[in-house]
Amino acid sequence: MNNERPDPSKTTPDNTDAGGDDDSKDDFRLVALAQQGDMRAYDALVTRHRGRIFAMIRNMTHNEADAWDISQDVFVKAWQALPKFQAKARFSTWLYRIAHNAVYDWSRKRRIESVGELNDEIFERDRIDPAATTTPSASEAPDAALGHGELRIKIEKALAKLSPDHREVVILKDVQGLAYKEIAEVMECTLGTVMSRLFYARQKLQTLLKDEYDAR
Repeated sequence: MNNERPDPSKTTPDNTDAGGDDDSKDDFRLVALAQQGDMRAYDALVTRHRGRIFAMIRNMTHNEADAWDISQDVFVKAWQALPKFQAKARFSTWLYRIAHNAVYDWSRKRRIESVGELNDEIFERDRIDPAATTTPSASEAPDAALGHGELRIKIEKALAKLSPDHREVVILKDVQGLAYKEIAEVMECTLGTVMSRLFYARQKLQTLLKDEYDAR
């Protein structure tokens, strides 16, 4: 490996979560380097995408401690599977797919272990190495799109009442801003199914948040 190769993380904006065409092209460049064993390139990819991946998982699990653990697991699995990645889809879409599977594995395990409510234990930040590459930085607020304060709490409670599939499609579309085609790839379903789930999920949310809509 050429030790004089420029550090790819220096050419990638830190904590950038935008999924524009320029970022997608740069993702492919970084992936190609990472597939050759360049860990700096993979670090740059993690830094770019970790906030949105954490946001998706946090909003799906409603448990910050588990979301941090699952997020780190996602990037470990992505690194292990990176040699198989082909540039047929956005790298971000591929990551969302890994996160989707990780969340469903987590949910399945939790159902086996307990039939009770999710554990809402207070997050113990000291458990996580703050220097870990896959650790979202403390300054990030990935779920800010859900609103602030009391409204955010109401929206999160409403989302929690949706089925997992309906909740995920709303998060991917309305929070993460994915295109319908990308959501279909992540959830492994048809475009029609995505649109149908989103329609009924939004209807359900409007019912649950009726007072908020009426107040506008």
